[in-house]
Amino acid sequence: MDSSIASSPVTIRCQGILFDMDGILISSIGSVERSWTKWARMRGVDPAYAISITHGCRAIESVATLRPDLDPVAELKVIEDIELADGQGLAVLPGVLELLAALPPRRWTVVTSATERLVRERLAASGIPVPERLIAAESVTQGKPHPEAFLAGAALLGFAPEECVVIEDSSSGVQAGRAAGCTVVATTFSHSMEMLDAAHYLIQDVTGVEAETLPGDAGLVLKFTPLAG
Repeated sequence: MDSSIASSPVTIRCQGILFDMDGILISSIGSVERSWTKWARMRGVDPAYAISITHGCRAIESVATLRPDLDPVAELKVIEDIELADGQGLAVLPGVLELLAALPPRRWTVVTSATERLVRERLAASGIPVPERLIAAESVTQGKPHPEAFLAGAALLGFAPEECVVIEDSSSGVQAGRAAGCTVVATTFSHSMEMLDAAHYLIQDVTGVEAETLPGDAGLVLKFTPLAG
């Protein structure tokens, strides 16, 4: 299916927005793939396989899958240090700064599988406003596709999950948002439309997503034109 084909415009009323980080706000895919390749070679793991299972998942769980004989906490620190040392190619994705500028700070946060240290350094380096409070890998006991992260994100903002919109790019993230009871908007940055079938709506990126703050405490209105299918 041609992912460039659009359907009719939609309007969503919500109270808050829960953004994934990598693939939604920024692209650090080059750094991620180089870092996991380096770690995999250090630990005798097939790099291609390592990369294939890491996107959208917590590193500590990926490490435990790839090398269950190693201490996952120690290995998490190794991969985190490798990623932080490689900021080459880091880029803010289209439409992000404009969308965030239209949102009151208390109406959005980041819900990511990355560690908090990595999240804060990546966002700051990219010039993206860093939420005072966010949900990172250490904030939950079970990573995506389990819904815990998005349930925690909604609670952090003070809203019910069904009052929140999740914006994700990974299959595991989309499944997590849907399981949490949120409205899920997925971008086609990293996965095919077929792999994102749990999403309510598909978009290419957040360019064209308009946000309006309603009077009083009535919340937000999001307007965009999703991709067909």
